[in-house]
Amino acid sequence: MEAQKPIWHLVDGLAEPVDAAFAEGLGADDVAVFVGTWDGVPAGFVLVRDLAMLPQAGGARRGLIDLVYVEPEAREVGVGEALLDAALGWLSDRGIRLYDARVLPGLREPKNFFEGAGFSARSILMHHAADQA
Repeated sequence: MEAQKPIWHLVDGLAEPVDAAFAEGLGADDVAVFVGTWDGVPAGFVLVRDLAMLPQAGGARRGLIDLVYVEPEAREVGVGEALLDAALGWLSDRGIRLYDARVLPGLREPKNFFEGAGFSARSILMHHAADQA
């Protein structure tokens, strides 16, 4: 992700040290991590969060597919679909019916993947660094 957008690890990735942040997420009640395998070998993962919406939503919650990665050689064989199914199943079991997923701009493959699962853009976050003007 950093190669695509260098600021990613500063605002959208996990807090450093990454190992500790990931372990903290694994122990949290409102976070789930699923690992996808291909031929018995770990080939990807998804980190999903159960998040509160704004107070005016009356206590409603939303699911955020925060981090997802599948090794290139394991794409197109169902690993991503299985990870998404696991994440949405976990959220559904918690009574959540609204789902968001992060996708970097310009990355057609993940955008197509999520659109194929019924997702559509509801917001685009624009970024500008003043020293890069």
